[in-house]
Amino acid sequence: MLTRTSPPATAPHDSRKRSSVLSVRSLRTLTVPAIAVALLAGCQSASKSASVDPADAKPARITITPGSDSAAIAPDAPVKVAASHGTLTKVRIAPDGAGSQAVTVTGALSHAKTSWQSNRTMTPGTTYTVEATATNAAGKTAVQHSTFRTRAAQQVNGVTVTPSKSATVGVGQPVSLAFDHPVTDKAAVERSLSISTSPKVEGSWGWVKDPLTGIERVDWRPKTYWHKGTKVTLRARLSGVNTGDSRYLRRDVSTTFTIGTPRISKVDIKNHTMTVYEDGQKQKTIPISAGQPSYPTWNGTMVVLDKAPMVNMTSESVGIADPYNKDVPWAVHLTTSGTYAHAAPWNEGLGYFGQSNQSHGCVGMSLADGKWFYNRATRGDIVEISGSTRATVSTGNGFGDWNLPYPSWQKLSALR
Repeated sequence: MLTRTSPPATAPHDSRKRSSVLSVRSLRTLTVPAIAVALLAGCQSASKSASVDPADAKPARITITPGSDSAAIAPDAPVKVAASHGTLTKVRIAPDGAGSQAVTVTGALSHAKTSWQSNRTMTPGTTYTVEATATNAAGKTAVQHSTFRTRAAQQVNGVTVTPSKSATVGVGQPVSLAFDHPVTDKAAVERSLSISTSPKVEGSWGWVKDPLTGIERVDWRPKTYWHKGTKVTLRARLSGVNTGDSRYLRRDVSTTFTIGTPRISKVDIKNHTMTVYEDGQKQKTIPISAGQPSYPTWNGTMVVLDKAPMVNMTSESVGIADPYNKDVPWAVHLTTSGTYAHAAPWNEGLGYFGQSNQSHGCVGMSLADGKWFYNRATRGDIVEISGSTRATVSTGNGFGDWNLPYPSWQKLSALR
């Protein structure tokens, strides 16, 4: 039963003044359910401040892990902050030193605001300072600091991001991070990556390896080719991520790029043609000569990697027994194994273009057509090749990501 306060003996009997006002002393003896019932019953004359006696409020106490006396910790170790007799109102972790290139650590507060834990890794070999503030029931604040150091990386990994910042690329260009050393903890890396697009686009990460160089990559490609004008941003919080066997990444990376003109070139090897489409409209059909029967061209979807007005090509560089050494003009690069679409002026007048496949695996064309195609080609453009006797190019050989159906591509994610 709730205990009500009695009016002073000299006070007249007034039912209004005897409304349900709980004494502080009685309120302290109530169980939590009883308090809830009392509040729901409309005991509104009990002020909020009356429920807290400042004289009884204990000072807030803050515990930070690791503490200042801790030995150096791993860059991917968690930082924890806890408050007793109060709630956390501020937690900040920052690297020491003005102009430091080390990352600032972020974290998440618990629903009750009594604990906080970091949600990202820290830069190796860096001193960090934690500042935490908590407030007790009487509104008084307490501040606690901790300074600790992360262990230096004995082994490091490097990363190269494609495409570069502010680039305009074709509709087939994936977001790609290539690593200097193999990544054994792929999930740890992938959890540190985020993609944002405008407008919103569905897509997935997938891990691939170049069959020639052995370079390992994680690529993000949309479900279908990009739409013109889409803006894409990568944020990779990689500093302090252990890629496996205590081999750490040391920096965060990011890039933002825009999707340009949709340009898709369809190579029909049986009919010896390449038809170029821009914005869905046919621009030109070019007579070509692709790989001869002993050196057939790859089938499949390829993405323009880069281009150069002149490239020296040798048989040794691609492991071909038939010797050659040529300076090749207007070369558009399609695979790391050495597939190009290029001008082949030495074959002009021989009747090959549009009639016969006589190359060592590249897509050759006249000097004029080669220059025309070169001038339009942009990194990320799509080249779809069909009709060859050779297999489909692998996902890791250049950006062969599009040669897998989207559900199969999704399965290459470490977080599937």
